[in-house]
Amino acid sequence: MKASYFVKNETFEVREVPQPKAQAGTVVVKNMVCGVCGTDVHIYHGEPGSADVNPPVVLGHEYSGEVVEVGSGVSGLKAGDHVTIDPNIYCGSCVHCRNGKKQLCESMEAVGVTRDGGFAQYSVVPASQAFLLDPKLSYETGAMAEPTACCLHGIDLAGIRPGDAVCIVGGGAIGLIMVQLARLSGAGKLVLSEPNLKRRGVGLSLGADAAIDPTEADCQKKLSEALGKEGADVVIECVGNLSAVKSAFAFAAKGATIVLFSVPKVDAKFELPLFDVYKKELTIRGSFVNPDTHQRAVELLNSGKLDFSSIITHRFSLEEMDQAIAMQKSDESIKVVVCPN
Repeated sequence: MKASYFVKNETFEVREVPQPKAQAGTVVVKNMVCGVCGTDVHIYHGEPGSADVNPPVVLGHEYSGEVVEVGSGVSGLKAGDHVTIDPNIYCGSCVHCRNGKKQLCESMEAVGVTRDGGFAQYSVVPASQAFLLDPKLSYETGAMAEPTACCLHGIDLAGIRPGDAVCIVGGGAIGLIMVQLARLSGAGKLVLSEPNLKRRGVGLSLGADAAIDPTEADCQKKLSEALGKEGADVVIECVGNLSAVKSAFAFAAKGATIVLFSVPKVDAKFELPLFDVYKKELTIRGSFVNPDTHQRAVELLNSGKLDFSSIITHRFSLEEMDQAIAMQKSDESIKVVVCPN
């Protein structure tokens, strides 16, 4: 089979390697569609992922495929099943796992980060990490289960109440998933803040009541007009740069919750407006990976309640990984996927 290995910073290498065999408790998956995540972009440029990366390794942790072989001791899965993979594997024994915070696991591994993942024609994964998809669901939609699961964790932390005024900062793939989840959570008014005109249009089509350009001088006024009040009750930041974080604090109403969802650069720092935090009584939360939300994501995908048709914009082969990474970084794309087979 063909596999695209990440071998060093900014370098992929397609290799012919033996197709993996199922061992006890594992399944072999024919990888059909794998999303290019912002984490993959960070790793490509030598920055950390959700866990330590030791090349050579096959990246790709947002993927779907077909089970082709089932190892001994596996129940509930069979050859021909369509599945999506929850990449994160927790030790179960560290203090965080034992205290119900498995996402903070001290020894977390991840398919497509520390173990070979989706940027190959086949992968072998623990059966516990494979979740059944409705066979009528497209593989492209199925590959969006992992980012959706991560977004669900962020939505849970945001605590949106029916009728809340919500602002999503950033109209990339994550922001556009958040728009849909915020609407499903009962947002009364929902505004997307995004400088890219195309992405603003997609956000409106997916349920935002208004879309503003944060680079315009009167963006604060436009936000208030769209929400019908001074600031949002919940702000979810999905970009990862300092200007986006700054706008998240500016857009927050008194008593608001701000979720910093994006993956920033490791050394990124933001001067916290302490008086605003005090005077507005703000709640600030971080959100990391997808603890116990993957099944809920699958249920949402299987129900057809989320739309990815305008989010997935570009498709590449295994031989085009460098182009896929470059396109994911470009303003031209929203979500880039790789089709290994």
